[in-house]
Amino acid sequence: MDGLYKYLSSISPIQASTWGLVKDLFTETRLNKGDYFLEEGVTARKIGFLKDGVIRAFYRNGEGSEYNKHFFTSNNLVGGYSSLVTKTPNKIYLQALTDCQLLTANYHDLIMLYDDHPDFERFGRRLAEMFFVHKEEREVNIVMLGADKRYLIFQRQFPNLEQLIPQYHIASYLGITPTQLSRIRRKFSKK
Repeated sequence: MDGLYKYLSSISPIQASTWGLVKDLFTETRLNKGDYFLEEGVTARKIGFLKDGVIRAFYRNGEGSEYNKHFFTSNNLVGGYSSLVTKTPNKIYLQALTDCQLLTANYHDLIMLYDDHPDFERFGRRLAEMFFVHKEEREVNIVMLGADKRYLIFQRQFPNLEQLIPQYHIASYLGITPTQLSRIRRKFSKK
């Protein structure tokens, strides 16, 4: 639970009394590589704190092609945020790319703490702001930057992830083909 407390506090300070209530809502969960934390079409109810492992968020089109939207790595929250907030069916998949250890809680139970615990509501607002900024940066980067620069940003945001997951997942995240990614990696390895 220390990792979860540090994560929450890094976004906004949490009082000890609030932390006692929050931590009691989380339970240990394990996902094996390939398992889903959430699938498309299911209304999300749980949020997770990824203690260890890698989870990808992806879309699948009607032809079965997959497009990676985001990677969740250790010490981050995981969930179908839009589905949790709107209480509508989820539009993405969340799948473990490695064996994962998580702490999970019912999202509704967590947000019920907002009214009586302004410190936790502040955390929720700041988290939403962070998600928004990250989403906007990602959208701008995918449209405005070339593949080389997107790859360098990926490396900064997800250090060591290349050693843990297949290259085709990274290529999908970058919006390029695996062949293009190989060329970019070769180019940077020569420098």
